[in-house]
Amino acid sequence: MLEAMKTMAQRSVMERLVLFVNHVISAEPMALDKLRPHAGRQVLIELDGWPALLPPVGPFAFRVTPAGLIEWSDEASAATAAVPDLRVAIAAGNPAALLTRMVTGERPKITVSGDAAFAGDLDWLIDNLRWDAQDDLARFVGDGPARELSRFGRFVSGAVREAARTLRDLAPRGSGAAPEPPPGAR
Repeated sequence: MLEAMKTMAQRSVMERLVLFVNHVISAEPMALDKLRPHAGRQVLIELDGWPALLPPVGPFAFRVTPAGLIEWSDEASAATAAVPDLRVAIAAGNPAALLTRMVTGERPKITVSGDAAFAGDLDWLIDNLRWDAQDDLARFVGDGPARELSRFGRFVSGAVREAARTLRDLAPRGSGAAPEPPPGAR
């Protein structure tokens, strides 16, 4: 039963994530133009080094539609899919550090293999697409309140980003291995 609930929750989250990403992509005609030539191509995203103590996550397979949007393939089809056109492995040995990196706006450490043109166009999307939350809010509450809510959101996200940077700077540096004990403590 627990496995069924996990599968249902993952499906729900992934479907909403794809809807959101497609909303952002469709708001930018150039993004659609970048993706249309890659219709039918598949990208597989894996989390490398994910801790065994945590529930397994992924892999995540996405396919580009003829409209220039993306669709998600569930975990079962991702695992049995043919060789993807592009494989993205994200270093996830320390999920907390990965999350902190993403919150502070840093790109996580990734390894990419496969179609270079497809990778280049996806990289362009990552660098250039931004969600215009103020524009979406204005449709519901009007321009003035949307502007103020957006300003408040920028303040909160800036505070969260700064807190994450502070936490990152306080964390010990190095390879992630335990520090050497002092001589004589062995």
